[in-house]
Formats: sequence, C-alpha cells, structure tokens
Amino acid sequence: MTVYKAAILTSEADGEILTGLLAETLDPVPAISMSETPSGRLLEIYFEGRPDPAALAALIADHPAATILRDLALEPVPEENWVEKSQRDLHPVEAGRFFIHGSHDRPRAGTRFAIEIDAGQAFGTAHHGTTRGCLLMLDRLAKLGQVRRMLDLGTGSGVLAIAAAKSLCRNVIATDIDPVAVQVATENLARNGVAHRVRTVTAAGLTHAIVSEYAPFDLVAANILAAPLILLVPGIQRIMAPGGHVILSGLLDSQAREVSACYVAQGFVHSARLSLDGWATLLLRLSGRKRRSRHEAAASTR
Repeated sequence: MTVYKAAILTSEADGEILTGLLAETLDPVPAISMSETPSGRLLEIYFEGRPDPAALAALIADHPAATILRDLALEPVPEENWVEKSQRDLHPVEAGRFFIHGSHDRPRAGTRFAIEIDAGQAFGTAHHGTTRGCLLMLDRLAKLGQVRRMLDLGTGSGVLAIAAAKSLCRNVIATDIDPVAVQVATENLARNGVAHRVRTVTAAGLTHAIVSEYAPFDLVAANILAAPLILLVPGIQRIMAPGGHVILSGLLDSQAREVSACYVAQGFVHSARLSLDGWATLLLRLSGRKRRSRHEAAASTR
C-alpha cells in the first residue's frame, strides 16, 4: 500500500490539538512527526493509502482544525528499502589495523585485516566504544604474537572472533547464549573467509564441553556486562593458560575499577585500559603454571 504524506505548518497549540484529534478518530492511527521551524510547528502526517481530505475534516467538523484538514495537500512517499538505506548510512570503522565495513563499502576494504559486518540481529559492528576497544586491544596483542588459542565469550556478530582469526591465531572458539547470534556469527565467519579457524557454539557462560576440551586459552575476550564478568572470574581463571590475557568490556568507566580488582584478586595483572565514549575496555594477564588441554594431550599421543 502506498504511503502518503501531508505537511502542515501550524501553531504549537493547534498542532497538539490536531495530533490528539487524529489519534482519537482514525484507525489505523497515522504516524506523525513534529519539528520546530522559524515559521511555527511543522507536522508531517503519514497515511497508509490516500485519505479523503473532506472525510478527514468531517470527522472533526466541530473543531476549527477541520479547515486545516479540508485543504490538505497530499504527496506519495517513494518506496525505499530501509534496511539497505541503513546499511548505506553505516560508515566504516577503523580500529588499529582493523577496518570494519558493511557490504556496501567492500570496494574500500583493501587492508589485510578488513572485516565485513552488516548491521543485523547481533551486536557488534564496531561502532560502539566497547567493540572498538576490544578490537584495539586485539590489535595490540596481534603485534606481540604468542596467541595459539582464543575464546570469544558472547560473540554476538562474531567480529572479535573474525579479527582474532585474521590476525592472531587459527584456533578460536566463539560462544553465545543466543542461538540467533551464533547463526549470524557463523554466517559472518564464512563471509570473511575464516570459518575453518573458528568453531561457534550456543552456550551459556563457560559450561559447554568444548570450552573444557580446548582449555587452557591464551586469550579470552568477553564483551558483555560488568555483573556477569565479575561472576565469571573464577571460571575464566581456571580455563586460562599462564601468561594468557583477558580482554574485558561492556563496562562503563565507573565500573572498570571494581571489575579489574576482582580479576587482580584471582591472580591477574592489569596491563592496559582504554576509555571510548564513556565505555572501558580492560586488558589483563595471568601468571602461573602451565597445563595442557585435553585437545593438546590427545594430539600428543597420536
């Protein structure tokens, strides 16, 4: 059905009255946007299908606003693919050597660590300060090397797992409690050519058998929230390799000190902190005695 728009310039008082009258008398209720202009209040009213101005005026015939509706000028609104438009409006993000872009910006992606992620049902296009902070920490670790196995806890769109698979290591486990996010991450991994380096699993926390199988991890990245990060401290400590790192985000700047203190109490050493747009990202390192994963132990007996 074609959508029609009417633009009405009126006073603030009449605009409020007219909006209320239309909401009370029309079914379905039209969408109305209001904005202030130097000449008065501009109402933009969107109708599903072309309305009859005379019929609209008759509905509120006893009110002076009826004269406004009687002379209503209507114009059709061009149909547009709003998903495609939102993708076009989403600009690329640079985080260190990573270049995160939508499919519409593919021609601009000429770097080795280009990552293609379209906005969708899972969090993680790198426009948020937490994701960008995690990517900057990943880039820092990628320059140091020495990461063989990573766990991306709460993978969302899979952007961190993709970044790690392209720059850090060939063995990445990506988990999320939301099966839709896992499906989106799986598709994004394939799109970016790293599906063979990452295993995706629907799992809550650290309970899935694959986590125990591949532990210890040289790197755990968790971009979730402060409360679960604190609850997960003992579990993350148990699955970490000595000298391994954790990247933690999803934290407000005001929450970073408490979260960091909880990890330091479990044997982690604070390495770095980033603050972007009021969100903190932490990098910590664990020291201790090395242990082998069941995956490694099985491989050594072959």
